Amino acid sequence: MKKLALATLALTCAASVFAQGTVVFNNRVTGSLITYVYSGGGAASSRVGNGTADTPTGNTDWTGFTRISGSGFWSALLAANGGNQPESSLQQGSPTTTFRTGTAAGNIAGTTATLNNVPADAPLATLEMVAWDNSSGLYSTWTLARAAWLAGAIQAGTSGTFNLGPIGGLGSAPTMTGLQSFNIYFIPEPSTFALAGLAAAGLLIFRRRK
Repeated sequence: MKKLALATLALTCAASVFAQGTVVFNNRVTGSLITYVYSGGGAASSRVGNGTADTPTGNTDWTGFTRISGSGFWSALLAANGGNQPESSLQQGSPTTTFRTGTAAGNIAGTTATLNNVPADAPLATLEMVAWDNSSGLYSTWTLARAAWLAGAIQAGTSGTFNLGPIGGLGSAPTMTGLQSFNIYFIPEPSTFALAGLAAAGLLIFRRRK
């Protein structure tokens, strides 16, 4: 009996060592947090910040933007252990989720995200919410979606990083305090940037000749 108790204790300790952190992955938690993900703003136009309809409220103007909705848009939570970690060190947690519709457009279907590289009950983690257009079904991960986004193929966007803690595990999973509203947008293809550069150079030469 004593051996069984010791074995159980050892397994419990081992599980706690390898347990992963958790976060309430939901940008609409009544009374605590309400933010939205929008589309619009023009090519290469990133906007992050809470508006008057958000909790907590802010002064970012989202006029002319559209709250994204439906299962064609996906979202994931990225994380790294510790505060103020570089964006390049963040890894995707699981699962991904999609967006609600109707009056809840701009809000994801809430779930609990498991942070694969953050231990349970970590005192602090760096997080970032990302969203992208996966209506084609080709981009099941943020890695794939980001590559397509940078190539100008799809709309995507990021919330910017924020710190959160303590992370859940044996303790309760926290809501994403610090998350702000953001938009998804197209990044012009490299050829577009090149043409714009040539046009600017041509204009400069023309002005010098005058």
